[in-house]
Amino acid sequence: MTIHWCGTGLSTVPGLRRLIEAGEPKVVVWNRTVAKAAEAVGDLTEDIRAFEPEALRSALAPGDVVVSMLPADRHVELARMAIANTAHFVSSSYISPEMRALDDAAKAAGVALVGEVGLDPGIDHLMAHDLVEAYRASGVHTPDTVLSFTSYCGGVPKAPNDFRYKFSWSPLGVLKALRSPSRSLREFEVFEAGRPWEALSRYEAPLPEPESFEVYPNRDSLPFMEQYRFDPDWKVREFVRGTLRLDGWAEAWAEVFDEVERLAGPEGDARLAEMADGFWQAHAYDEGEPDRVVLFVSLKAERDGKAVWHQSWALDAWGDARGSAMARLVSHPVALAVMAAVRGDLPAGVQAAPEDPALVGAWLAEVGRQAQYLERIEHLA
Repeated sequence: MTIHWCGTGLSTVPGLRRLIEAGEPKVVVWNRTVAKAAEAVGDLTEDIRAFEPEALRSALAPGDVVVSMLPADRHVELARMAIANTAHFVSSSYISPEMRALDDAAKAAGVALVGEVGLDPGIDHLMAHDLVEAYRASGVHTPDTVLSFTSYCGGVPKAPNDFRYKFSWSPLGVLKALRSPSRSLREFEVFEAGRPWEALSRYEAPLPEPESFEVYPNRDSLPFMEQYRFDPDWKVREFVRGTLRLDGWAEAWAEVFDEVERLAGPEGDARLAEMADGFWQAHAYDEGEPDRVVLFVSLKAERDGKAVWHQSWALDAWGDARGSAMARLVSHPVALAVMAAVRGDLPAGVQAAPEDPALVGAWLAEVGRQAQYLERIEHLA
């Protein structure tokens, strides 16, 4: 059995090194540029190969695992290749409709296609499953109970700068996300926003030393109500999965928002790429400079306007000698998913981060080892 790890970008190395150091099963590293992969893990392995789909296809054997840390548009291709060779597939990225459509084929082949096992999505899913399970077990639910769920995650500089942000990967994706609409639930109604700055609010984070952040909803939160096993008859006031930024971010980025809003067509795309290149030069992390990752997932139940149950997960991590916080918290959950697939702990088919309490607990314990602060908070205790 072999793990085929494809891609050695900025957020992949700690988990990859963990698997190589474990020594069993064998790990083959595939990267577009062999020299760059050698810089990352060449001290641990010489089995580094130039990534070419046909070469990977020829190397696959039944029971292997394909890990795609490549751009999202390559995932479905590699997942199909895995199914055809009776191999498993793991990626940290969101599960696309095209990936979801492979569910029947994966089940027929008896293989797991695993996505959403990074930081966000990934660790946030684990926290959400844990809170929903704890709420179900609490026995406090009644037909008139009202629920509020929030999940906010962000990568921010450990030492705040005037721009209130630094880039740990290409800024182009961040800029494109500013043009994306979102759907969430607010005061029992679907809330749609065309741009992040149209839905900006403040969030008081439950850290040992309270800290205020700016937050906004991202993508479409609503499908995750089913994924997190919310009962259809639960009364839900608020449900949002969103992005977190340092206080003052919106003011610092006001001119960026204005320009992004005006861009359109091929010329607009070219200008967006130009802006991204400039931001990468001006606001990338310096060598050895620590980043910071914060993640907060909360579930609150109220009755007659008073909280009857309220718990949250709070995570705070920053770069240290083990590498950046972002890289650790993206790639270690990926490594956990790989080993779960190898052991047969995951069912066949397309799936996100596990909801099984035993796996959730074990994975969150590992997350705690990678973060400087991880706490499950009982607000009414």
